[in-house]
Parts: sequence; C-alpha cells; structure tokens
Amino acid sequence: MPTSPLPVLILGGTTEAYQLAERLHDDARLRVITSLAGRTAQPRQPAGAWRVGGFGGPEGLAAYLRAEGIAAVVDATHPFAARMGWNASAACTAVDVPLLRLERPAWVAGPDDRWIEVDDWELAVATLAERCKAGPQRVLLALGRQELAPFAQLDEVHFLIRSVDPPDPLPPFAHAELLLARGPFSLADERELLRRHRIDTIVCKNSGGKATDAKLAAARELGITVLMRRRPQRPATPTAPDAATAVKWIEETGSPRPAGTR
Repeated sequence: MPTSPLPVLILGGTTEAYQLAERLHDDARLRVITSLAGRTAQPRQPAGAWRVGGFGGPEGLAAYLRAEGIAAVVDATHPFAARMGWNASAACTAVDVPLLRLERPAWVAGPDDRWIEVDDWELAVATLAERCKAGPQRVLLALGRQELAPFAQLDEVHFLIRSVDPPDPLPPFAHAELLLARGPFSLADERELLRRHRIDTIVCKNSGGKATDAKLAAARELGITVLMRRRPQRPATPTAPDAATAVKWIEETGSPRPAGTR
C-alpha cells in the first residue's frame, strides 16, 4: 500500500519560509503546510497548503500538531517573532515532534558603520531624545506598523515612517510622513531616499537578509547613524541559515512520525 505524504508545518511569513515551501512542495513524500500570522493585509500565497492566524498559545499549537499528524515543524518566522518561537518549542516538546529554527544570519556592523545597538524601543526613544538636545532630528522609522507608538512622544523629531501596510490608526506624531513600500530596495534608491528626506538617523531591527539591507549600506556611505534593535532571545533549537540547509535537516531526520504516534 502506498504511504500517505507526511505533513510538515512551516511557521512562515519570511522569504526563507516561502523558499522552503517551494522546495518541499515538489517532494511527493511530504505535504507542506505554511502557517501565516496574518499581520499583512494581502499576504503572498506560499506553495502548498496554508492557513492564516494564531493557534491559541503552545497548547493550541500542540493540539493542532496532533490533529494534523504533523511530522516535523520548521519555525521560519521573523527573527523578532520571539513568542511564536517559544510557543513552537513548548508545543513540539509536548508532542515529541522535531523542530528546526530557519533563521537568516543577523547583520553585523563593520568598521565604517555608525550603529547604536539597543535591546528595546524604550532605549531607542531615550537615545533619540538625547540626540535632540543637539537639534531637531530627521529619522527614518523602518519598523512594523505595530511598533510605532513609543516614538510618537518625540515632538522634536520629523519621522519618515516606512511600512508595508498603513498603520490603523497612525499614532499621534507631531511631525511625520508615511511611505508605503515593500522591499527589496536597491542601494541607489535608498541613497536617494535618505538624501531627499535629509535623514540623519535610521531606526530599525536586526532582521538580517538582503531584502532591506541596502539602507545600511547607504547609511554607511552617508555617515548616518543607525539605531539597531538586537534580536530577542530564542529557545535552544537546531538552526538552519537557509532553505537548502532546512531541506537537508528534514531529510536527515529520517522518516519522522506524525504527532501522537510515538
């Protein structure tokens, strides 16, 4: 009797998650399911089956793994989706399902970069407030739309807010301009954007990857300060830097058994 394809769950939303779904979709031994958080209004559809929305914490995710007979989980969420990482670790431990973290390498400052690294947005706001003592600042906020509110208290800063989707509502900034755009961005475009808006500081997260790193190269060329938020702590989990390595990990697990059959 032919065996049914083994379900593999990708916790997705990143470029690497889409690349992995594309690779696994061609393997007849597997059935790939991608779960998207639903933070963007019109998410790109991955290869294979997909779903949108949360699971209801680690208990809800564990129940989903059992119900779907998931054989392996790849956490390919954004580097700053820390809660999902901890939930995945707890759920996979509870039902004894192999878990891999697929995460692009972090950006690393070079000798010509002017980075100020912070662990949270409160420290970023305090740093900007201190810089305002030398005069008004012009800041590119390259953040998610749900992370803008802490910066609205800085009345002396003119913000250029770049977001994929419009914030709803936009926090009450004293001086702000909204730019809706989705990467990747070229170095030439980023250089021109920073010059045209006379940006002196960029605030961003250490997301890593090539889609949005051109702003860092442009900042380096123009001598612009970057307030860089460090990545949050994640559970100790096997990690792959790219989709190809993740595929190899799935193959090397042998024939993983669905949740609930161990």
